[in-house]
Amino acid sequence: MSSAFARRGICVASFLVGIRRSHCTVVGRAVVSPSQACYTQTRFSSSSGHPRGPYAAVHAEKGVAAALNATSLSVVKPILLEQEFSLTDRVALVSGANRGLGLEMALALVEAGARAVYCNDLSETPGGEFKAVKQYVDRMEGKGRIEYISADVRDQDAMWRIGETIGDREGRMDVCVAAAGVLKPDHDCLDYPAETFREVIDINVNGVFFTAQAAGRQMARFGNGGSIILIASMSGSITNIGQRWVSYNTSKSAVIQMARSLGCELAPQRIRVNSLSPGYIYTKLTGLFLDSQPGLLEKWSSQNPTGRLGRPDELRGVVTWLASDASTYCTGSDIIVDGGHRAW
Repeated sequence: MSSAFARRGICVASFLVGIRRSHCTVVGRAVVSPSQACYTQTRFSSSSGHPRGPYAAVHAEKGVAAALNATSLSVVKPILLEQEFSLTDRVALVSGANRGLGLEMALALVEAGARAVYCNDLSETPGGEFKAVKQYVDRMEGKGRIEYISADVRDQDAMWRIGETIGDREGRMDVCVAAAGVLKPDHDCLDYPAETFREVIDINVNGVFFTAQAAGRQMARFGNGGSIILIASMSGSITNIGQRWVSYNTSKSAVIQMARSLGCELAPQRIRVNSLSPGYIYTKLTGLFLDSQPGLLEKWSSQNPTGRLGRPDELRGVVTWLASDASTYCTGSDIIVDGGHRAW
């Protein structure tokens, strides 16, 4: 890194420490105000090489910094799982969670310690899959719960009301997973029906945006920050071989860019926004589609380095990571979980 800075004529020491000039601070080539300087003037301990000063005061030491500054009397306890990945006492809204990937992610949040996870879907009453999962959660030793709440993600007012209801009831909003989406049968792009295209965009783009708004407004209201996870797809950055999914691919590409835009705009409020792009995942609905297309399962599997499709439970870890404090420096990113599909 030092040589790279040197080639640009930037003093590394000045970049890290900052040079006070009048009423501003010069950091590298950037001039920032005193209010910004507490984030840029990170000084480093001569003994440990880790941050100290105003930045360290805001963020408790962890990892190697905590180990190097521990004394013989310090209480030593692993915190990675119990604190950084923990969602203890947090409240979440998950759309498209009556079944499938949305419900899988909702359950993961509860198991990670969330106090309440509100599962939103279009159906007025929850289905059998949701009811079974709710009974499973009720038998857990933890204090978390899942609740079902019906609304159409395409209705902005309805989604905002859901957010307000959750905020009023729980006194906070910490996590949002916008997982509601639809994939219509493939169709030649030159003859693609306008009505079908609009429907896909309305659910997959507008619905995701309105869900993010519903949760984000409450995160801003309570001032605790939060994490918004928009479910996109690898189809948002590639074209699936042999599939004519112009509406779906377009919608998922929009979701990826939406996460970047929202992530930058909401960062000052400590609200992180990322997109999660799964590859081919074998769900019940995917199974029905594959059953109607003989040979397609084998074809999709052969296009992947792992030689198979993913499982819904293989998204549990990444969604928990994005929702937790283990990913506090991750925003505006697209996290791809596709078994290496895009690497080929």
